[in-house]
Amino acid sequence: MKKLVFKTTLTAFLAIPAAAWAGDLSMYRTFQLGTDLPTIAKQAGVNAAQATVIHRRPALIQELAWRPQFTGPSGAAETAKDVVFSFYDGRLFRITVGYDRYQIDGLTVDDLVEAISTSYGSATRPAVVPGATPAGFGDHDEMLAQWQDPQYGFSLIRSSYGRNFKLVGTLKELNAQAEAATIEAVKLDLEDAPQREAARVAKEDETERVRLEKARLANKAKFRP
Repeated sequence: MKKLVFKTTLTAFLAIPAAAWAGDLSMYRTFQLGTDLPTIAKQAGVNAAQATVIHRRPALIQELAWRPQFTGPSGAAETAKDVVFSFYDGRLFRITVGYDRYQIDGLTVDDLVEAISTSYGSATRPAVVPGATPAGFGDHDEMLAQWQDPQYGFSLIRSSYGRNFKLVGTLKELNAQAEAATIEAVKLDLEDAPQREAARVAKEDETERVRLEKARLANKAKFRP
């Protein structure tokens, strides 16, 4: 009877989808992907007005920087050096965590993947393709591991410039929209570049004209040949 019960339990355990054992990929610590900018700013303890505008059209894309300060037991250190929250029309679509190289010195990729997996479940380790670059990242970034579900994803990235590691979490639907908007924004900027340059030159010319006129009025009255 005991063997039968054990077999039945093991069968039920194996029948549970793997996703059921994954962590909550919608969160980084207490920050929820999809949340509005004011809420994230309040959670991080920073001023929402400090958000940097990356593009205004065809959609508003902003970034908010945060430097975590460890508040735990004395003597412990914060491994996240800096965090950048990216917003698409006011909603958080990406979280980029840069690790302090001194706090992770000596750790192997396996160590990092193991630690992150305690939060997000089993990782997928992509096959290494020389020269390959993960979509949406820098030209010199290497994808080391991924944690994904249909809506969210986290990626461990290593830069070829030294031992710099970062963890990037995305809300996939919003991230795709933000990437498309960024491509369109660059296109619009290039199309408008001549007009913006002409406007800049005209503004500088007008500023110089006003300056010279003020100088003329001031100097004309006191000029003595």
